[in-house]
Amino acid sequence: MVRILAIANQKGGVGKTTTSVNLAASLASYKQRVLLVDFDPQGNATMGSGVNKQQCRYTTYHFLTDRIGIEQVLVDSAHCNYQVLPSNGDLVAAEVELMQASEREQRLATKLKKIADKFDYILIDCPPSLNMLTVNAFVASDGVIIPMQCEYYALEGLSALNNTIMKISRQINPRLRIEGILRTMYDPRSSLTNAVSAQLRKYFDDKIYRVSIPRNVRLAEAPSHGMPALAYDKNSKGAIAYLALAAEILKRANTDTQIKGANGAENND
Repeated sequence: MVRILAIANQKGGVGKTTTSVNLAASLASYKQRVLLVDFDPQGNATMGSGVNKQQCRYTTYHFLTDRIGIEQVLVDSAHCNYQVLPSNGDLVAAEVELMQASEREQRLATKLKKIADKFDYILIDCPPSLNMLTVNAFVASDGVIIPMQCEYYALEGLSALNNTIMKISRQINPRLRIEGILRTMYDPRSSLTNAVSAQLRKYFDDKIYRVSIPRNVRLAEAPSHGMPALAYDKNSKGAIAYLALAAEILKRANTDTQIKGANGAENND
């Protein structure tokens, strides 16, 4: 069964798109069928996957506004074995159009159902704001991965994001939960990093990924070449960290499945 994960943080510059692209590539390297949905009008996840956003005939805007079928928008990433629903600035118009549409919060969820059986993982790169596009992503998702830097302002933003997730879970999508909190640009030598990590463990202990993503030059360089770090330099610390994150996510998913299976067996006794 497909797992749909939104990658979101209303604060920009925290490694959200970097995580989306590199996690897609890393999950694909583990033989998972992966779709990356670029749901940010900036189109950075599209470009980071080696797809020219300006040359895309169709984008997320077209299927979201019923101009074309979702299957016609799918493209292959240039360097790693995953598929992309590309985006560009046209997506800004989609948000305006959605405000006047019926069932506007569920538009993406309805579209993804048509292709869900083709994938093991669907990752949604959200815009850096809590707008109608982000709400659509949350309604379509099973969980939210939150990349964040270990700084104090990030804690305030995390609280607001958590409240939004809980509200959508109560009102529209009861499956939705925080899938995991990913510490990015991580420097264990910093006292601030360690202090914020301690606060995170206090309130979100079981949600924090054991893997953290270090500051890494090769990871920062890869997007300018239109590649995930795994394709640009597979031996870099950034690429290795995202491979480890993918492995942790797969392990968690397998554990959750086993727990649900055991509970089902108990209920049948």
